[in-house]
Amino acid sequence: MNLCFLIGKIISEIEFNFIICNGSISEEVSIAEFKLELENKTIVKIIAYKELADKCYRELVKEKVLGVFGSLNTCGEIEMQELYFGTGSKNSFFDI
Repeated sequence: MNLCFLIGKIISEIEFNFIICNGSISEEVSIAEFKLELENKTIVKIIAYKELADKCYRELVKEKVLGVFGSLNTCGEIEMQELYFGTGSKNSFFDI
């Protein structure tokens, strides 16, 4: 598993959906997807599941700067494991 820590700006709307696991409606899993632009202009797709997907949908907006800890999946997307927000101050680690 390839772990990574990325800092960037959200450049797409947050897409929020549900997937059905094991063919059962009772096992729905929420999924959030968005694109993050890094400082070097690289664009990566971020995916979050379950409670983290819910948090992304509630709290993230386009143009927000954030940090993401996750792992690279087989499709070249980042599966988010943790989410970090900047403070908004000039000395913030996340100000890009």
